[in-house]
Amino acid sequence: MKLYVSNSDESVRMFKNDILEFFSHVHPSVPAILYLPVVGYMFYRSAITGISLYYVFALFVLGVIVWSFTEYTLHRFVFHLVPKNEFGKKIHFMFHGVHHDYPNDSTRLVMPPAVSIPLALLFYFLFMKILGAHYVPPFFAGFIGGYLTYDLTHYAVHHFGLKGKVTLYLKQHHMRHHYMAPDTNYGVSSPAWDFIFGTYLKRQKQESATAQR
Repeated sequence: MKLYVSNSDESVRMFKNDILEFFSHVHPSVPAILYLPVVGYMFYRSAITGISLYYVFALFVLGVIVWSFTEYTLHRFVFHLVPKNEFGKKIHFMFHGVHHDYPNDSTRLVMPPAVSIPLALLFYFLFMKILGAHYVPPFFAGFIGGYLTYDLTHYAVHHFGLKGKVTLYLKQHHMRHHYMAPDTNYGVSSPAWDFIFGTYLKRQKQESATAQR
């Protein structure tokens, strides 16, 4: 696989084949279009199974927390694991390296459906084995809801002019990961796991100018 760099400083052409290149770009709205109906269906399943609202809420929150941990773990141990062989390096670039090299490319911020759908199914059946069919719907609704929150947050910190105290904090937290120390600040939607596992980079007196864009 050969990479073909475009003329733009904010994007890269990864495939010579136009069809492969087309499917390597994903509009940021695609995850919401695909997975909001899944969240709604999981709540519907929760209602018809007769689970109490207390358990629905508790399992939903647990699903969000598990997603947050999954987000941190995947980002730290999978997306930032750089293989030694050339083929592995190219695969790594396609999945995450391209985002670090071209962070302003808005069409390569979210995972392509060809990857995210199989992963979602894998997680669903894993949680089904652990929780059982009766309890998995509200939990999975929280898990997918957490994923959608992550995608929205990730897009916003790169492309929105955030001014609020919390949103600006998340933006600066993530920009330090990009421009100051890529082995820190792996949490995008939450810095909690960075605090817990010691990968949190404290605010510097002189923030990167890029973090203020």
